[in-house]
Amino acid sequence: MSSTNIDLVSDSWRHNEPPLDKGLMPWMGHALEFGKDSAKFLARMKEKHGDIFTVRVAGIYITVLLDPHSFDTVLDDAVSFEVGQSRVQLLARTFGLQLNGIQENDERRWMQQHFHAKSLTQLCTKMKSHMNNLLLNDFNYSKGWRQDGLFNLCYSLLFRTGYLTLFENEGNASAVYKEFRKFDNRLTKLARKSLKRDEKKLFTSAREKLWELLSPAFLDLESNSWQQEYITFLQNEGVDGEMQKRALLLQLWTTQCNAGPATFWLLGFLLTHPEAMGAVQSELRGLTPQDVQSHPTPVFDSVLSETLRLTAAVMINRDVVQNKSVHTSDGREYLLRKGDKIIIFPFLSPQTNPDIYPEPQMFKYDRFLNADMTEKTTFLKDQRKLKHYTMPWGAGGKMCVGKEFAIFTIKQFVFLVLTHLDVELCETGARLPPVDPSRYGFGMLHPRGDLRVRYKLKAT
Repeated sequence: MSSTNIDLVSDSWRHNEPPLDKGLMPWMGHALEFGKDSAKFLARMKEKHGDIFTVRVAGIYITVLLDPHSFDTVLDDAVSFEVGQSRVQLLARTFGLQLNGIQENDERRWMQQHFHAKSLTQLCTKMKSHMNNLLLNDFNYSKGWRQDGLFNLCYSLLFRTGYLTLFENEGNASAVYKEFRKFDNRLTKLARKSLKRDEKKLFTSAREKLWELLSPAFLDLESNSWQQEYITFLQNEGVDGEMQKRALLLQLWTTQCNAGPATFWLLGFLLTHPEAMGAVQSELRGLTPQDVQSHPTPVFDSVLSETLRLTAAVMINRDVVQNKSVHTSDGREYLLRKGDKIIIFPFLSPQTNPDIYPEPQMFKYDRFLNADMTEKTTFLKDQRKLKHYTMPWGAGGKMCVGKEFAIFTIKQFVFLVLTHLDVELCETGARLPPVDPSRYGFGMLHPRGDLRVRYKLKAT
């Protein structure tokens, strides 16, 4: 649709459509502000317009829905709302990937087979073995204090653990991690078309090196790894060798980009909140790694939920493919127009909505605990119980393919750190760094900076 057509449509905006905010710049609208800090911008729009509104961003009209009671109207209607071309274009721009022959449901079905039941158990067993080796064997030659940035420590260890678990190539794990960080650090800006020319060259170089490192030439052809089985799936779907490498990079990013940042924030919150740290350590005392998965750990689970509430910032995007009415919790009805896009941003609401969570920006380790130490799942908005009171896993929720594996990874790593290492802040009273606003909409947030820690093996 051309910009001329867009302006003609906007001139006939009807009263039963969401409030429209086109911005001051013709065609561009709010593109600069949205790209710079989408959470800050959308919070300002919410304050101005309420739980539903439409903004113009680079010639595209985007309706933003922030009423959790209305989310299912979009999430459960695959006829009116489709993932559509937005995802295809994003994958082409960021990963150089085109998978025209693969149906999304077929790939999802394959993923479910390999992240559930017996396959999940096998992955978790491998993950635990690699994690122990990387975290603990490194101290064989030096048991004194070491220093590092907590984010670098968590991301490095968990990325290499995940890579060895899924790709089983120990020989190039460090090289892959080095290039992955260059790629990941620039991906979100490239996706929003705000990456500068010199940075784009670095992104492209890292991406090409990763394609090569993930190529079948580096595979053990006798391996029955997750990576080898995924390549077989792609071959059976008619995907050529070049696109197989690019698809593997997408899977590497999808499976490894969140666990490291999540553990950074969780451990960071504990280190900067002694009461929370004491409560978790008391609960874990005497437990084995196996117990963490089978034994009730309500405090630990509440800390994880609170961490994800504050730092998981997925953005759910859909194309509106036919006119559709949406009812909000205040009883109003709004018409969503065919040809527009719709966004659900759970980080802003429900996760940091003060009407749902008092003092929403504060970390409260027991926020998801009832008085009897059971999990708290009752949260209200407009005096009605919320189905979606936190959505760190995006639209998938309980059906998210990799959710169980991700939770296992995070809990296992934090357990090992807390039970086998002494970890301290290098600077007493240090605070967590602020978030990098360019990461809003792309899963777990990253810090802008790091938190310096020192650590060593426990004496016993």
